[in-house]
Amino acid sequence: MLRFPGKQAHSVPIDGLPSFCFTVCMKKSARFLLLFCVLAAAVCPPSFSQEQITTVDTFFSSVSDVYAGLSDYSANIAISYGSSSSGEEMTGRVIYKSPNLMRIDFISPADQTIVFDGNVLTVYLPAPYNAVLTQAVEEPSDGDSPAGGASLATPGGLSLMRRYYSIAYETGPDPVPLEEGSRVRVIALSLTRRSTTEMFRTIRLLVDPRTRLIRRIQAETITGATIRFTFSDYSLNQGIPDTRFVYDSPSSANVYDNFLFNE
Repeated sequence: MLRFPGKQAHSVPIDGLPSFCFTVCMKKSARFLLLFCVLAAAVCPPSFSQEQITTVDTFFSSVSDVYAGLSDYSANIAISYGSSSSGEEMTGRVIYKSPNLMRIDFISPADQTIVFDGNVLTVYLPAPYNAVLTQAVEEPSDGDSPAGGASLATPGGLSLMRRYYSIAYETGPDPVPLEEGSRVRVIALSLTRRSTTEMFRTIRLLVDPRTRLIRRIQAETITGATIRFTFSDYSLNQGIPDTRFVYDSPSSANVYDNFLFNE
């Protein structure tokens, strides 16, 4: 699904980089960040009644239909890695613009930034690392996605999820709590990979039954680790300019181009 220039993976030579930064920045996590876009781009569509939900295919299709009208959005995001009690968490604000622009400005860790401008993935790690990591992303020739995984937050992107994962209700079409003790009700979908080449074994997708808003994504990686995204406070179709996805790195930062692969 994704294509990067070069062949051989390597690690960024920054000693002491926390494990979660690696999770965000390195080879598998870069794909995870890009694949995340199909899941993360939640919107606030017109209301749907529960009676309209029949099969899981009908429900998933209605979510796909909502994405067709999306021009841009912003939302609060919390990303956790590991168990809810002991895992690390990152928080910030994500913005997306159709067809494939995305940016996350983190509050914690402060000043960390991830930007995808449709061609280049840029990750800024603030002090003490003070590093800018960049990776060009080639446009696939098979038509799966206009510019790699970062453009998966589209009807075509959801089609890829349908193609590469088997989708089912977790327990049924009735709403369940977002988490234990929560008053937020969601429809829980369980996605299981059809091929071992997909980096997530399973994906748990929690969607508002009335608005089709994605509230949480919980994914299990091939190593058995759990990554969780939680979204809130959406602003939709604001007319976000393309310039918001142009990243000007600090002049003092060390730049590591093509950080995912060697030539």
